[in-house]
Amino acid sequence: MSKRSENFVKGFYDVLPLLLPVVPFGIIFGAIGVELGFGPYVTYATSIIIFSGASQIVFFQLLSNGASSLVAITSSSVISTRHLLYGAVVAQYLSKLSITWKIFISYLLTDQAFAVSQEYFKKNKDDDFKHYHLLGSGLTLWIIWQITTIIGILLGSIVPDELGLTFTIPLTFLALLINYFRKLDHLFVIFLSGFLSIIFYNAPFKSYIILSSLISLIAIYLFYKLRKKA
Repeated sequence: MSKRSENFVKGFYDVLPLLLPVVPFGIIFGAIGVELGFGPYVTYATSIIIFSGASQIVFFQLLSNGASSLVAITSSSVISTRHLLYGAVVAQYLSKLSITWKIFISYLLTDQAFAVSQEYFKKNKDDDFKHYHLLGSGLTLWIIWQITTIIGILLGSIVPDELGLTFTIPLTFLALLINYFRKLDHLFVIFLSGFLSIIFYNAPFKSYIILSSLISLIAIYLFYKLRKKA
C-alpha cells in the first residue's frame, strides 16, 4: 500500500468513532428541511453547498420565520466562522500544497475531520502526503452526511404532519452545546447570547442571531482584556 493510500485509510478509521452523533444529526436535518417546507431538492442541495449541519439548520429556520436571504446567509456564516480558526491551524502543515488542493481540503475541513487530522499532522510533520489523512477523514464524513441527509428527507416525507419534527431543532442545538458546558467562559457566552436573542428577537430582518452573537463575543473579549490588565 502506498503512503497516500495508507494515510487516506488511517484518516477513514480515525474519524469513524466521531461519526456516531453525525448520523442522527444528518437524519434530523433532512427531516427538518422537508418539515419546514423547503422540499427534498433544496434540502439536499444545502448539504452539498453549505455542508455544515448547524449552519444549514439556522439557514432554514431563519428563512422559514420570514428572515431575508441576506440575514439567513450572514447568520449561518457567523456560525461557521470557527472554520477560519481550523484553517489557520491546518495551514501551517499544508503550506506547500497547490491552491487546488487547499480549496478542496478546506471544503472537507469539518469539526470531526479537523479534530483527528490536526493530531496526525502534529505527529507527522515531515510526511509529504499527510494531507491524504484529512482527505480520508473529511471525505468519509462528507459521504455519511449526504447519505443521512437523504434518509432524513425520505423520513420527513412519510412522517404525518400532526406529529411534526420542528421540536427537534432546539434539541439538536442543545446536544451541540453540551460539550461547551464545562468551561465558565463558554457558559457566559451561551447564556448571554440566549438572553440577548430574546431581547433582540423583534429586531429588523430577523437579525437577532447576528446581534446577540456579536455582542456576546465583544463582551467576552473585553472581559479577557480587563482580566489581563488586573
